[in-house]
Order: sequence, then structure tokens, then C-alpha cells
Amino acid sequence: MAASVADQGISALTNIVVLVVAARLSSAAGFAVFSMVYMVFTVLLGIGVSYVGQALVLERGTDRVRAACRSAAAFTALASTVVGLGMAAGFGLAAHGGTARGLAVLGLVLPVVLTQDGLRYCFSALRLPHYALAGDAVRLLVAVPALAVQPHGAGPERLVAVWGLSALPALLVAWALLRRRVRGAPLDVRRYVRRGHLGRRFVVEFGVGNATSQLAVVGLGLFAAPLAVGALRGATTLFGPMNVLFNSATAFGPPLLNRVRGAAAKVRATVVLACALAAVAAAWTLVLMVLPARAGRQLLGETWESSSALLAASGSQYAAVALGTSALLTLRVLKPKATLPIQVVFSLASVGCMLAGYRVDGVYGAAWGLCAGSVLKAAALWRQIAVLRRRPAPEEEAPDDASGGGQAHGAVTAGSSGGPG
Repeated sequence: MAASVADQGISALTNIVVLVVAARLSSAAGFAVFSMVYMVFTVLLGIGVSYVGQALVLERGTDRVRAACRSAAAFTALASTVVGLGMAAGFGLAAHGGTARGLAVLGLVLPVVLTQDGLRYCFSALRLPHYALAGDAVRLLVAVPALAVQPHGAGPERLVAVWGLSALPALLVAWALLRRRVRGAPLDVRRYVRRGHLGRRFVVEFGVGNATSQLAVVGLGLFAAPLAVGALRGATTLFGPMNVLFNSATAFGPPLLNRVRGAAAKVRATVVLACALAAVAAAWTLVLMVLPARAGRQLLGETWESSSALLAASGSQYAAVALGTSALLTLRVLKPKATLPIQVVFSLASVGCMLAGYRVDGVYGAAWGLCAGSVLKAAALWRQIAVLRRRPAPEEEAPDDASGGGQAHGAVTAGSSGGPG
């Protein structure tokens, strides 16, 4: 557990530092483009993790896990290459703006960054999280200096290329560690395109729960105000430590809750967790709000001015996400199938709130709209918990069968609900 939490923290720290360094090196307009490209990568990464990684960690049996890990690594490399080359060709031919050129460069480095991150789930399935930690530590130690030595005013295309290629040493280290464990295991990449693959269900939940709001922000930048993306992304970066806590709670909360006897006791435990996470979010917001402007500009450069104006809204949103994450954990243990309908309805409602807020008061209104959407989703999740508790002696629902063979007891993947969505 310690190695897994440390790896989650190293991965989140890398994302935070990359965005901070890019913001300091770029103009506000350049960082807006970089943020757009990085958000597209985040969506593609979430899809890959949902389709491959989340199904992978549910595998049982030493031989099956070894075969699944080898197949997952091969499929991730192959699929990311196909998608990446398509992006490079498509956006390269239509490169009439900085965002298109940045996305074309992202396509070229996509196989490296997606495969490197995908190997983390192989180590998770093999119960070797310290190997994932080693790979991500190399990623951090290479990526930050590589970006830091770039000249001030470097274009977003250059920063995307340097960021992507800096993952190559970590990929090589992780593959060398994995190869020793999966050598000789059967290879079957077609398992990921067969009908009934469990990853398809996880992609749907990711799409409605996380990617919808991110794609809405991307659309906001493409069709309305690119600078708004930089401001929102900058504010989100400042709350990166909260995402580490949310992802850690999502990863390790369900197994711990399964040790608690009785539905009422489980709910009480998650209420305490919700209050604790919300209190941390409020405290972190206060720290950021009293941060001197000089220190803020050292963190985000020119983007600090626009992002700092959103701290109250973003902090309120993260407090609401803390309540929603805790409620989601409760439902995952008590009734896993109850989460998807709520994710669909209230993720779309969150997008609507964001767009309505932008129409009323620009990027400031959009930030408060995202907050309103998170509040509504948290309220709906806790209302569902209250409905379940009123039912007479309900039996706790076991998680879905992972592959038709054994039950995936307490299996919830990291990152499924972390961060605002």
C-alpha cells in the first residue's frame, strides 16, 4: 500500500510540475495551447486506462495475470501507435493553428507516454507496485530537467515534444523490469477487441464521469475562449495534491471498507472520510488564497493572474468532489451498479452548468458552474445511499465477475473518480 500511494504521489507530482514548468516558460497564450494538448492527452490516457488497465487489475491466477500483462502491454503499444500516427497525419495536414500543431506533435509521442503509463497497471496486477514506483521516479527525474532547460518563450509544440520524449527512459526501465516477469507467457492482443471485454464498461463510466467535463473544457477553448482553458487548467494544477488524496482513497478505500461489518458502519466510515477530505480541501484553498502574488507567479507565470481569481470556485468544487468521492466509495461497496446512471445524468448536468456559467460570467462563471455540477452529483450519490439504507436489510452486492471465472472482490481501480469530473 505504501509503494502504491508513493507511486500515485510521484505520478501526480510529475503532472503538477510539468504544468508548472510549462506555465513559467510560456506566455499565457502558449500555456493555453499546451493545456489544450495536455487535456486531450489526459482524456486519451483515461480511455486507455479504463479499457486496458482497469480490466487488467481484476485478473486472478499467476499464469493468467502474466499472460494478461504481456498482452496488455503489447495492445497498448499497438493501439497508441495507430491512434498517434492518425493524429499526427490528420492534424499535421490541417495545422493552421498552434493547437493543431501541438496535437500533431502529441500524436508522434503518444505511443511512448501511453505505453509507459500503461505498464504501471501491469505492475499493479503483478503485485509489484515498487517497480511502477521506480519507473515513475525515472519519469520525474528526466521530465522536469528536460523541460526546465528549455528557453523562456518556447513554443507549445516544442514543450509537448520534450515532455513526450522524456518518458522514453522510464518506458525502457519499466519494460526491462516487466519483461523478466512475463517472458514466455502467452500473447493474445485480440482479447481486447473481442465482444464482452470488460474494459468497454469502464470506458463508458469514465466517459460520462470524467471525460465529459474535460472535453467540454476543450470545446470551450476551441470554439469560445482558449485563454479560459489555461486559467481553468492552472487552477486545477494548484489543487493537484487533492487529486492524489482522491485517487488514493478510490484505490484503497473499498478493500478497507469491506473489512467493516454492516452497511450502517460502512456509511459512518465514509461520512468521516468525506468530512476529512472536505476539510483538507478547504484548508488547502485558504493556503492558496493567502499565497503572495509573487510566489503565485513563480508557480504559474503569467497564468497566475487568471487562475488565482478562480480559487474560491475551484476550492468549493474540490470540497464537493471530496463529498462525492466518499459517496462513490460507499456505493461501490454497497451497490456497484447504482453509480453509472448517476454518473451519466449529473456529468451531463455539470457540463451544462459550466457552459451556462460561462455564458453568464465568462471563465469565472464557468468555474462556479463546474462547482455547481459537482455539488449536484455529490447530493445525488448521497441521496442514493440514503435510499439504500432505508430498505429493509439489503444484501450487499458483490462486484461484477471480472472475466466469467472468479469474483473480483473489492476491486476498484485507482483514478476512477479522482479529481473534478
